Amino acid sequence: MPAMTSDALPYTVRAARPEDYDTLVAVVDEWWGRPASRDLTRVFLDHFHATSLVAQEPDGSPAGFVIGFLSPSNPACAYIHFAGVAPGRRRAGLARDLYERFFARARAEGRTVVKAITSPVNTRSIAFHTALGFTASDPLPDYDGPGLDRVTFRMEL
Repeated sequence: MPAMTSDALPYTVRAARPEDYDTLVAVVDEWWGRPASRDLTRVFLDHFHATSLVAQEPDGSPAGFVIGFLSPSNPACAYIHFAGVAPGRRRAGLARDLYERFFARARAEGRTVVKAITSPVNTRSIAFHTALGFTASDPLPDYDGPGLDRVTFRMEL
């Protein structure tokens, strides 16, 4: 599905595929500027590729992605596990576009809420999610285990 940002070359968006894993995990640490690839495990692209999205540059290289799924345990909920945008594509609407496409899919599947989490030190993620309309929690100590504090996000669709 074609898309275009106002100040960048066009990109295309498609459903993720399991074979995207190697390409995405190879750029995540560089895009994030810190080790982040440990949080993007192969299981997400093997089992949730149909609800995840990849944006591609005209040359086929990744421009951004959203790894998300429809909760199998909570039929009202969708969850975004991981998102990334190439540094050259930031602040041009690509992440918003990917999230809005995920929201549309979640709505079409009858979901009424989307959730996500991040580390309290990831202030860019917190600002992005709240700008989209997510409600952020205060930092939750030990949310993902000892010393792994998290901020949770919730958005009603």
